[in-house]
Amino acid sequence: MTALAEVLALAARRPLRTSLTAFGVSWGLFMLVFMMGFGAGLEGVATTNFARRAANSVFIWGGRTSMPFQGARPGRRIGLRDGDVPDLATLKGVDAVAPRSQLGGWRSGNLVVSGNKSGAYNVMGDVPVMFDVSSVALTSGRLLNHLDVVEQRKVAVIGQQVAAELFTDRETIGAAVRIKGVYFTVVGVVRSTRADDRGDRDNSSIHVPLSTFQRAYNQGDRLGWIALKVAPGASSVDVEQDALALLRERNGVHPEDLTAFGSYNAQEEADVISNMFAGIRFFIWLVGAATLASGVVGVSNIMMVVVRERTAELGLRRAIGATRSSLVLMILLESTMVTVVAGMLGVTLGVAVVLGAAFVFGPNHEWVGTPEVDLAVVLWASVVLFIAGALSGVLPAVRAVRIQPVEALRTE
Repeated sequence: MTALAEVLALAARRPLRTSLTAFGVSWGLFMLVFMMGFGAGLEGVATTNFARRAANSVFIWGGRTSMPFQGARPGRRIGLRDGDVPDLATLKGVDAVAPRSQLGGWRSGNLVVSGNKSGAYNVMGDVPVMFDVSSVALTSGRLLNHLDVVEQRKVAVIGQQVAAELFTDRETIGAAVRIKGVYFTVVGVVRSTRADDRGDRDNSSIHVPLSTFQRAYNQGDRLGWIALKVAPGASSVDVEQDALALLRERNGVHPEDLTAFGSYNAQEEADVISNMFAGIRFFIWLVGAATLASGVVGVSNIMMVVVRERTAELGLRRAIGATRSSLVLMILLESTMVTVVAGMLGVTLGVAVVLGAAFVFGPNHEWVGTPEVDLAVVLWASVVLFIAGALSGVLPAVRAVRIQPVEALRTE
C-alpha cells in the first residue's frame, strides 16, 4: 500500500477527527497568506501617501522665542524671510529649498470666484520646486515654472476639487479665477496622491507664483514656511538640525530655544510607518505560526492514536522483517503528507482570496490598496509545512519503533 493510500485510509477510518485536525493546519496557513496579502496592500496605501512628497524632506516654520538672548526678551515672534532661502541652500546635504506662503491661517479658506460660482479654498504662494516635495500629481495643463516666478505672472495651478466645483460646465485650463480681487489664469490641475484628510486639503488648494502672491497681497518678503529637499545619501536629521541652528543664528535666537522654530521631518514619519508595518508583519507571522503549531500538535496527536490503533499491524510488520527505519519513515511520511496536503489547501485558498480581492477592488484602492501575494511567503510556508509535518510524526514514530512484535500480536 502506498503512503498516499494509507493516508486516505487513515482519513476514511476517522473522517471527522482527520478533517478537524487538517482544518487547524489549513486555517493557520490561510490566515498567514490572507493577512500578509492585505497587509501588503495597506502598506502600499501608507507608502502612496509619500509618493510625491519626498520622504527625505524637512519643513520649517517660525514661532515664538521662549528664552531671553542678547538682551531680547522671550515671547518674540520669529518669522521666515526670503533672505533665509539662499543661506539654507548652502547647507551640506540640502538638494533644494522651497519657500511657501499661505493666504490666511492654516485652516482658513479664502473666497475664490470664477464666473457665477464660488468657493472657499486654500491659496498658496509657491515656487516650482515645491511640487517636488509635495504630494500632488499633475492631471492636466502644467505646473508653475521659473518664468512664472521671475515675471510675477498671474497664473494658478488648482486642485481637482477646486476644478470640479468651479468648472462643471466649461474648460478649466485658460479660465480665470478671482482671489481677493486679483485675477489669475488657470494653467494646470493637480490631484493629491494621499488618501487622508491632508489629501482633501491638497485637492482644495490653489497654487500661485510666490513672487506674485507676495506682491498682490502685500506680503513683503515674509514666508509661511520653507521645505528643504535632502540630497540622496544625506541625513535628513542632520539637515534639520543644521537648518534650525542657522535660522536661530540669523534671527538672534538662543541656540537651545526649541520653540522659536517649528519643524517636521518627513523621514521620521516614513521610518515610523516602516517600523509599524514591520511590527505588523512580525505579528502576522507570530499568529500564523501559533495557529500552525496548534494544527501540528493535532496532527501529532492523531498520529499517536493511529499508532496505538495499528499496534498489531506494526507488530506484524516487525515480525516479518520490517526495520525500525522503515517504520519511522512510514509514520513520518504519513504525518508529513497530512500536514502538507492540509496546509497547501489553506495556502491555495488564501492566494485565491487575496487575488480575488485585488481583482474586485482594483489597483491602488483608497482603503485596501492592492492586495498581493508575496511569493516569498508562499515559499516559506511550504518549507515550514514540510518541517512541521515531519516534526509532527517524530513522537508517533518513536512510539511505533518501541513496539515489540510479540506483545503487539497479543493485542489481537
